[in-house]
Amino acid sequence: MLSKLFSSATYGINAYIVEVETHVEKQIPSFTIVGLPDNAVKESRERVMAAIKNTGFEFPHKKITVNLAPADIKKEGSSFDLPIAIGILAATEIIDLDSINDIVFLGELSLDGKLRPIKGALPISVEVKKRGIKKLIVPNESAEEAAIVDGVEVYGVESLEEVVQFINEDKQLERVVVDKEELFSQVNVYHLDFSDVKGQENVKRALEVAAAGAHNIIMIGPPGSGKTMLAKRIPTILPPMSFEEALETTKIHSVAGIIPRDKALITERPFRSPHHTVSDAALVGGGSFPRPGEVSFAHYGVLFLDELPEFKKNVLEVLRQPLEDAKVTVSRSKLSLEFPANFMLASAMNPCPCGYFTDPNKECTCSPPQIQKYMAKISGPLLDRIDIHIEVPAVKYKELSSESKSESSKDVRERVIRARKIQLNRFAGIKHIFNNGDMGSKEVRQFCKLDDTCAELIKMAMTKLGLSARAYDRILKVSRTIADLDESKEIKPQHISEAIQYRSLDRELWNH
Repeated sequence: MLSKLFSSATYGINAYIVEVETHVEKQIPSFTIVGLPDNAVKESRERVMAAIKNTGFEFPHKKITVNLAPADIKKEGSSFDLPIAIGILAATEIIDLDSINDIVFLGELSLDGKLRPIKGALPISVEVKKRGIKKLIVPNESAEEAAIVDGVEVYGVESLEEVVQFINEDKQLERVVVDKEELFSQVNVYHLDFSDVKGQENVKRALEVAAAGAHNIIMIGPPGSGKTMLAKRIPTILPPMSFEEALETTKIHSVAGIIPRDKALITERPFRSPHHTVSDAALVGGGSFPRPGEVSFAHYGVLFLDELPEFKKNVLEVLRQPLEDAKVTVSRSKLSLEFPANFMLASAMNPCPCGYFTDPNKECTCSPPQIQKYMAKISGPLLDRIDIHIEVPAVKYKELSSESKSESSKDVRERVIRARKIQLNRFAGIKHIFNNGDMGSKEVRQFCKLDDTCAELIKMAMTKLGLSARAYDRILKVSRTIADLDESKEIKPQHISEAIQYRSLDRELWNH
């Protein structure tokens, strides 16, 4: 007896439909799974056998062959347990074959027949809709995530027995429906706030400019000056996510299986802060069966690299492609996958190995060659992609003990949102450019025109401060953002002056 039904699997951050064919015949008992299964899929034989028996059904003592088509793509994970079990029950006529034609099954079985959650429910639901299949049956814990996609009937189930009863119409199941408006009503409720940070008004301003134009930023200062504290608050001043952004971010987290149990959709901008011992594969993605890395988990959010020079050189160098292209391409001999990685890079570092080179109160114990070697750990091409360099001085006692309340994240965010709207209108007809940070040389020439006063000012700065050639475009991009925050159509001298202040790593102080 032969049965056919649908399941699905993920490939990168997208999904594809898998046809599960089950053939049962009277021969010496055996149970074979073909179609390039990995170890987790091969082990499903034992789980399926135990689950069918412990649910009260008879397991056929016959030759069972299960084929997962298309047979040329490697299948991985444990979500094929349920479709394989249903295929066997259909082939042995416990389930009516005609009633499973328009259903996609997914779920990991425990030995007693209960179902465990799966990875990738959201991208699978998107593919099910695209293929025009009506129903999707998934474990209860994954049902809300799958139900975010309109046009697919999603049913959450607890056990194999419940699935069989539903198919044989012995039990009715409620279709899972998600209220998207309610999901977004809880958005942007942050526990952190800019008003928690005492002093550092110039750094807060630099972070506001960075958020307004989606500029990458690096903070340089002694230990304890508040660099990490400030970085953690960047998401609180970024614009709220759109539904499309939330959907794409959730797909990445879903494939990796890192969505919190109580969340069906990621509605807050991610903040990822990997330790400096991270490997290049963990940072940008990879592995024998490629998985997304930290840069993809930070998609539409913030990637924070603390103690930047402590990261391995090869790890920092692999950041160049995602910073340039807003995506990561992972190539293997048999496959090539793309993961989105459109993030804002925030990084922090000490000015020297001991940390006190720029501190007026503590003496630096490092020699000039040591400082030079420390700074050289960050390559020119990587610095090229960082628009704003800001010094973070140690906080004075007077500021720490002050009772005055500083500006809240909500107030800063409103200005950032206004500036981003101006940029969206400006770049409306240009593909892949949504904010000032995305501008290339061509767009800089087009949208950052200077009058004679501004041109003279930038020329003087380049000469007097010893700014490098790479700083020129960066200053123009940042000054355009500062002008947007002021809601000014033209770039004015004060905007150029402020942007020049954000190039501290290009100055001769660090280079000699």
